[in-house]
Formats: sequence, structure tokens, C-alpha cells
Amino acid sequence: MVNAIPDGYPELTAYLSVNAASEAITFYSEAFGAEELSRHVAPNGKIMHAQVNIGGTIVMLSDEWVEAGLPSPKTLGGTPVTLYLFVEDVDATFARALQSGAKQQREVQDNFFGDRTGQLTDPFGHRWTIATHVEDVSPEALERRAEEHMRVSG
Repeated sequence: MVNAIPDGYPELTAYLSVNAASEAITFYSEAFGAEELSRHVAPNGKIMHAQVNIGGTIVMLSDEWVEAGLPSPKTLGGTPVTLYLFVEDVDATFARALQSGAKQQREVQDNFFGDRTGQLTDPFGHRWTIATHVEDVSPEALERRAEEHMRVSG
């Protein structure tokens, strides 16, 4: 019997449309240690489907196909979606991503909710928050800290 969810896949998988999928695979490998799992190229040279493994999570991607309703963030002028990536060393991963061509949106900092994070946009327009969990925060402490954070930062 066929499994409804294929072996090795989570129930939710990001599928990214990018304006240069081959370059994106290289960037994700250099910046985030992605391992390319598959790549299917159309006769016109566009990547119609590829998969990479980033930290144990499969991310699917393809070149944008505007005519099929799959524009990239570059074509749309941005994205409302943020990918949140947990790593062992946020500072090193963030620096590697910047060196590989990402643009910093928010510097790496400790946050009231227990994660050390920085936010960047990859060269293809996708926004990422890179994080290392540095502190377990109880629900009560989280509520207090969130209230304080909102008082201070508005």
C-alpha cells in the first residue's frame, strides 16, 4: 500500500519558486549546508523540480514559471513568507549566508522568547530567520517578557 505521506517527508514542505534555481541550490548548499537530492531539468533548461535537504528538512524548488502561476519573489517584488531555520551556530551560519550573497534584514541578537536570531533575504528574494535556541522559557516568563518587549519597543 502506498503511504499518503512519502517516507522521509514531513507533512509540510516548503516549495520555493526562484528566478535562478541552479544558483539557488548552490547558495543553499554554501550558506545552509543543503544537500541536493534531485534535479529535473526541462528541455528549455529550466529546473522544473528540485529537492534539497536542509538540516533534515526537504525543501522543494523550481525556476519560476510565471505562465503557470509560479512567480518568484523577485517578480512579485517581495514575499510575505519567512522561513525559520534552526541551526547549531546562528552566528556562523548567518555570516556564511551573507558571504554567499544574502542581504541582512536584522542583525543576529538574543530574543525574549529564547532564540538567538538574525533575519536575511537570500539572493532570490526569500526571507529567512536563522535561529539557535539558547534558552528554555516557561510560558509564564514568556508572557511577562513579551509584555515588557512590547512596552519597550512599541
